[in-house]
Amino acid sequence: MAVTSAAVRERSPVRPLPAPDAPRRGAVRRQTHPMWFLAPAFAILLVFFFLPTLFNFVYAFTDWSGFKSAINPVGFDNFAQLAADGTLLRAVRITLVYAVLVALFQNLFGFGLAVLLERDTTLNRVARIFFLVPVLMSALAVGYIFQALLKPRGSVNNLLGIDYAWLGDTTWTIVVVAVIHAWKWMGLSMLIYLAGLKTIPEDLIEAARIDGASRARAFWSIRFPLLAPAVTFNVATALLGSMNGFDIVQATTGGGPARTTEILNIFIYRTFGQGLFAQATAMSLVLFLLVALLAFPVIRMLRRREAVL
Repeated sequence: MAVTSAAVRERSPVRPLPAPDAPRRGAVRRQTHPMWFLAPAFAILLVFFFLPTLFNFVYAFTDWSGFKSAINPVGFDNFAQLAADGTLLRAVRITLVYAVLVALFQNLFGFGLAVLLERDTTLNRVARIFFLVPVLMSALAVGYIFQALLKPRGSVNNLLGIDYAWLGDTTWTIVVVAVIHAWKWMGLSMLIYLAGLKTIPEDLIEAARIDGASRARAFWSIRFPLLAPAVTFNVATALLGSMNGFDIVQATTGGGPARTTEILNIFIYRTFGQGLFAQATAMSLVLFLLVALLAFPVIRMLRRREAVL
């Protein structure tokens, strides 16, 4: 009988004691991270972003100015006046040219630096840090530094032994300012391209080399197409950042010479300073719509390119 009961005990599964009721995960999350903690952040967004954006759509259709206290609706008169004298269209054209130049230079500089500094050596790590320093600097400080360097009697002309007005040429000044903008942000593009290069499997490169592909052919046929997500991010951020640019242009040229670098934000700044608040608001609305209409098609096109590659 004792043997039988022992065998039964061996065959019967051992049932652990029931654990005390543990609080549910959702309940713990609600207790430790209550939703009302987000209220200050939403209040700041509401006051400093959503409400100004809403009023931007309202005041653009009024005659708000610093010369009278009453504000009356005028419909599309502000837009018609800006389009009639050609100032708005000129500023839009200069902004688009500036944005394309900045996106081109910034990605070329960043991509070249990423390829040159890809190997993890001590010298390359130190160089990466130095190229990231301009990203952390104030854009106004960068603009004033280059404004001093590029004066007719500045350090650049003294070093090259020439006498050239880098910021006074009505044809090439916008290119010079775009290069300065690209120089400031090329470290960020370099970082994104480096991250993309590091994620490419080495097996693909070894297989291509075994098949007889040269180093250059393996890079342009395999590695470069796999950088499509990095290209999308860098092009989109460069375009959006340069279209909303202000500080570098203001510090270097102030919109000159002869208003050839007067991008939309410079134009908005001048118009608002003249007391024409409604017209400045209308131009800021045009800039908002321009960024939206340009950004979404570009990002969509680059996303399609990623899917194809």
